[in-house]
Amino acid sequence: MLRVAVVGSGPSGCYTAQSLVQRDPGVRVDVLDRLPCPYGLVRYGVAPDHEKIKSLQGSLRTVLEHERVRFLGGVRVGGGPGGLSVEQLRALYHAVVYCVGAATDRRLGIPGEELPGSWSATEFVSWYSAHPDAPDAGFLRGVRSAVVIGVGNVAVDVARMLVRGAAELRPTDIPQAALDTLAASGISEVHMVGRRGPAQARFTTKELRELGGLPGTEVTVEEAELALDPGDPGALPAVQRRNVEVLRDWAARPATAAARRIRLRFFLRPVELLEDGGRVGGVRFERTVPDGQGGVTGTGRYEDVPAQLVLRSVGYRGVPLEGLPFDPASGTIPHQAGRVLRNGVPSPGEYVAGWIKRGPTGVIGTNRPCAKETVTSLLADASVLGDADVPADPVTALRAAGVAPVAWDGWLAIERAEAELGARLGRGVVKLADWDTLLGAARVP
Repeated sequence: MLRVAVVGSGPSGCYTAQSLVQRDPGVRVDVLDRLPCPYGLVRYGVAPDHEKIKSLQGSLRTVLEHERVRFLGGVRVGGGPGGLSVEQLRALYHAVVYCVGAATDRRLGIPGEELPGSWSATEFVSWYSAHPDAPDAGFLRGVRSAVVIGVGNVAVDVARMLVRGAAELRPTDIPQAALDTLAASGISEVHMVGRRGPAQARFTTKELRELGGLPGTEVTVEEAELALDPGDPGALPAVQRRNVEVLRDWAARPATAAARRIRLRFFLRPVELLEDGGRVGGVRFERTVPDGQGGVTGTGRYEDVPAQLVLRSVGYRGVPLEGLPFDPASGTIPHQAGRVLRNGVPSPGEYVAGWIKRGPTGVIGTNRPCAKETVTSLLADASVLGDADVPADPVTALRAAGVAPVAWDGWLAIERAEAELGARLGRGVVKLADWDTLLGAARVP
């Protein structure tokens, strides 16, 4: 029997576990997660009003309920207080697959980025998604105007959430504190800004169109900025062509007296966050123009946009895990077909899958072939890996090391507590948002 630990219970971790048990009837998999709740970014990265995407939890749940798969939450890997070192974990299993994603955001690298009121989009998303590590940072206190830097789906999500009303959010699982804060927000204007043109924007047309259906909100686009994009829109790939069509339609519409406004801006590169009273007061942008090679070049002309909140959404980035090699240039763990490389040589029993393997690219489904490649490598090594002497039940060894895993029953108890909280508030399921409450619901001492 081959015992495998998969670190991370998001899509890449679940697809890795699924592929392992489907392809080898002798494999048993423990899916470990630092959090007491499974599903990774499907739980903590998908906007609460996107129920269809969040419903993917159902298929991930099927994997974690498989008879040869166990969920072990609340297990920190990579050192730190109460955590397991990579070496300790490796000694408990024949193989370990790291599916830890990309946990932070890329930086802008411009003056003023550290000012109060300047945040990564991930921090804001984590707050309204009830991530237990998310700070209750008063994101919207005194905010009238916000700038979202980036034109991908995450940028669209946060722009949409900033102007959502209580009536639309109340039926979702958003934590009550975030709901109350967003409902009381004084934001009247959100600028979503890209340094390149609409033909290079990374959002999908479905996400983009959602902005046009928000009650009490007008979407504006500057026709002059659309005109800067070179080439024939008909020659663009289908998604970009549809995006440009939607944007042109909005640009042609007359202005309305809506209470809130989302302004989509293009060909503006952030060069500085401006200070006002000790915090962010605006963003200085440089006008850019196409360079003829798919990029842009600066023009030396600048525009200041007032804002009391700046959210950067310019891409995720992997972070090092203590005890494992890391490539800082790509933000990934070096590998060969999923086998972790130490000094250029495959490290026996250590594997990677998902964003920490390939970088933050693709959609959720991209994790399936990525996981399959890693599992193929692992199973090809199985005859050698299976010779290792590992404990009959790693959970006993974990407890002996002072780690108290949250088992699947504990997660089900959290689910029940969230349903009960929602019933008391007159809502549906409402997420629990802090460590003590989550662990208390899971009945972990």
